[in-house]
Amino acid sequence: MNTGRDPGLQPERTRLAWRRTLLTLTVVTALAVRLAADGGVFGALVVGAAVLVWGGLLVLCWPRATGVGAARTGGRTLPLVALGSVGLALLGVLLTVRGLR
Repeated sequence: MNTGRDPGLQPERTRLAWRRTLLTLTVVTALAVRLAADGGVFGALVVGAAVLVWGGLLVLCWPRATGVGAARTGGRTLPLVALGSVGLALLGVLLTVRGLR
């Protein structure tokens, strides 16, 4: 009876999911930067916030997306990525509402 665990393709699927997450976050950040480019000081603040959030999420997701090294967040990676994603969504809503006026 073999009690060893065979992970199969699970590690690869996990890495691919984190890569898709990073790609999506990068596209959302690029769109936020594009929308805020003509916003003057307000736009510059939004761009700065979006790039800072994206950079933080990149640092969090990179070890899991590449499979190199261990995540150093003590199991808090997923909630932090969710929080950062919500932050980027709120920045997008703020840009949209500001643009409608």
